[in-house]
Amino acid sequence: MKMSFRAKRLERQNHRLAQASKLNLVALMDIFTILVFFLMVNQSEVKVLQSNKDISLPRSLSQQLPTEKVMLTITANGVLVQGKPIWQGDWQQDSSLWLPELTQALTDELNYLAQRAGPLPEPQQQVGRAMTILGDAATPYALLRQLMAICAATEYRDLSLAVEAASPAAVSEAP
Repeated sequence: MKMSFRAKRLERQNHRLAQASKLNLVALMDIFTILVFFLMVNQSEVKVLQSNKDISLPRSLSQQLPTEKVMLTITANGVLVQGKPIWQGDWQQDSSLWLPELTQALTDELNYLAQRAGPLPEPQQQVGRAMTILGDAATPYALLRQLMAICAATEYRDLSLAVEAASPAAVSEAP
């Protein structure tokens, strides 16, 4: 019996589709090779801290890389702990208006974080808990000193100030 053109086409198509498909591993290996090289090239020793558009970090020649610690961020209009706003206000006002409120809020938050972290081991009790302070370059030193005193009173005595790494020439040119 003679087959029609359509029947022949359907038979060829069924025969072609019945064959097991083959996986092209060459293209897959190329993609993974490129991915591995990309990850190796972009792996670096630079630690990136939480960024905040409101802060312009001071420049320094610091050689020490940051580690994971509690982050205290001081912006132009407030204080954040671990990215959570704990106080908002104006630094330009008389400090007797905002300092007690800020002290209480910061103390409560740091005590809560210390309680969650558990008790300090015996060797670390002298040094205290670790904290990194991110403050704008325009933050007054008196305010920074007050905040550091509050932190020290709540077991956070191992304080680090976050800075933007710069070349020696850039630091000497800065005002």
